[in-house]
Amino acid sequence: MAVYDYIIVGGGSAGSVLANRLSAKASNQVLLLEAGPDTPPGEEPKEILDSYSGTAYFDPRFHWTNLKVRTEVVSHNNPNESPPPFRKYEQARVLGGGSSINGQLANRGAPTDYDMWESRGAKGWAWNDVLPYFRKVERDQDFDGPFHGKEGHIPVRRIFPEHWTGFNKAAAEAFKSAGFPYIEDQNGEFKDGHFPITHSNLNERRVSAAIGYLNRETRKRPNLRIQSGTQVSELIFEGTRCTGVKAMIYGQMEDLHAKDVILSCGAIHSPAHLLRAGIGPVGHLKEMGIDVRSGLAGVGQRLMDHPSIAVSAFVKRGYRMTEHTRRHITLGMRYSSNMPEIPKGDMFVAAVTKSAWHAVGERIGSLLVFVNRTCSERGEVKLTTRDWREEPLVEFNLLSDHRDLERLKIGFRMLGGMYSHPAFAPVVSDPFPATYSDRVRKLGVVNTRNKIITQVAAGLLEGPAALRSYLVNNFVIEGFKFADCMRDDETLEAFVKKAAIGVWHASCTCRMGADGDPMAVTDNQGRVRGIQGLRVVDASLFPIVPSANTNFPTLMTAEKIADAIVSGSA
Repeated sequence: MAVYDYIIVGGGSAGSVLANRLSAKASNQVLLLEAGPDTPPGEEPKEILDSYSGTAYFDPRFHWTNLKVRTEVVSHNNPNESPPPFRKYEQARVLGGGSSINGQLANRGAPTDYDMWESRGAKGWAWNDVLPYFRKVERDQDFDGPFHGKEGHIPVRRIFPEHWTGFNKAAAEAFKSAGFPYIEDQNGEFKDGHFPITHSNLNERRVSAAIGYLNRETRKRPNLRIQSGTQVSELIFEGTRCTGVKAMIYGQMEDLHAKDVILSCGAIHSPAHLLRAGIGPVGHLKEMGIDVRSGLAGVGQRLMDHPSIAVSAFVKRGYRMTEHTRRHITLGMRYSSNMPEIPKGDMFVAAVTKSAWHAVGERIGSLLVFVNRTCSERGEVKLTTRDWREEPLVEFNLLSDHRDLERLKIGFRMLGGMYSHPAFAPVVSDPFPATYSDRVRKLGVVNTRNKIITQVAAGLLEGPAALRSYLVNNFVIEGFKFADCMRDDETLEAFVKKAAIGVWHASCTCRMGADGDPMAVTDNQGRVRGIQGLRVVDASLFPIVPSANTNFPTLMTAEKIADAIVSGSA
């Protein structure tokens, strides 16, 4: 019976890093398991390589298609109140994970985020500890110096103002007039202002974690096996030691054994694996009829994401996407809400010239605002059944802290007001409060029917101004008018509560923490408490979600723990 040194469950961002770094030591036998398809060099799907991320993101070939979540706050105290609906969640199911379908934004968060990680018990994860590993990840095409790496596996670059769309140039003028200066380097000194967004892209092609870390040279290593199309059904134990996994490999169940198993399945599926193995809150495990192997109250708890809303508008001809790039997000802004006890730089805005892959999306620009330093920590992941083939129950409870609601309201008014800036006058018309509703989701699926429907609708939007305003107010908007949201606080609050969604940054469900912290699932190297031979290494380890898109913090986390494993310090 073959026994690997490491079995890595999940070939996403963290799993790709771990497979590369652990197999670099020739004596390590490493097995990487991925449920979705492989993306081997030279055979990457064109949708994944595309610099515009909208097609890959909404292609069901690369999703866990049955995963649904609730984002709105759920009240379990009023039996007469209808719970909010579950909605599809575009969780990646492909080698490279989220880095294969995401918006390619390569930001790190605030130094205060990681100092807070350490203050919450993750010793050795303060800003000065993690910065070297952020640098290790990247190969910066534009900048050098103490904040940047030049030799990493993931190239990063920026599209500078001379190549911005007319929509983004107008947004930049509005940002500047509102007191947010231009910053050339988003990942340099952390301060408020607007900037070219850093993205993980080279020569107009996405560079996912799989493309960057699992390249041809890495795949030639005889001690690394990459097995796609494989779903793990169960962790195998001898007492409290994890000794391997049961996995369905293209329809055939196999037992696979290892000295160490590493879960890198993300903040939804990693805790689900632990719960099914009897590792988690005792009450929930007993409720599910699962024998308790290690009672850890924090498993699946305090799920976090960045709540967001958008203010959109029709973009006129001549101010839309250009031939220079297919990147639709090139301009960002960081600002401070100045709420008490909230660190600076807690809010983020992305100016999005193209809001979807289809013909209507090509004509809709959006100012997307999200709470970067969110305070809501009441989300959770729980089982509904012991069956590994069924998805867990996921409730984000995004606006469970009132400060997040208030900051989105303030952000909506600020961005809505910016559309009245003179720079926007020739560029846009008919601003509206945008929602990512079920109707929008269905229209976003890449297929011929939606292509035809949106081409017809786009033709109508190009018609007379009166017709366009009628269509926006009666078909695009779903229950809320822009003017009402801008002038009436109750209407705006109702809109934000209904429309706020996460930005696919699920985190924190297997948090690192100190000995004695009842909610700490792992130690500061991802080792599961009370269990031997089992680690978690992905975004679920975060003590709080950082003020950033989570891909680069995840890559950094995997680099740091891999370094400790290889060096023998963990």
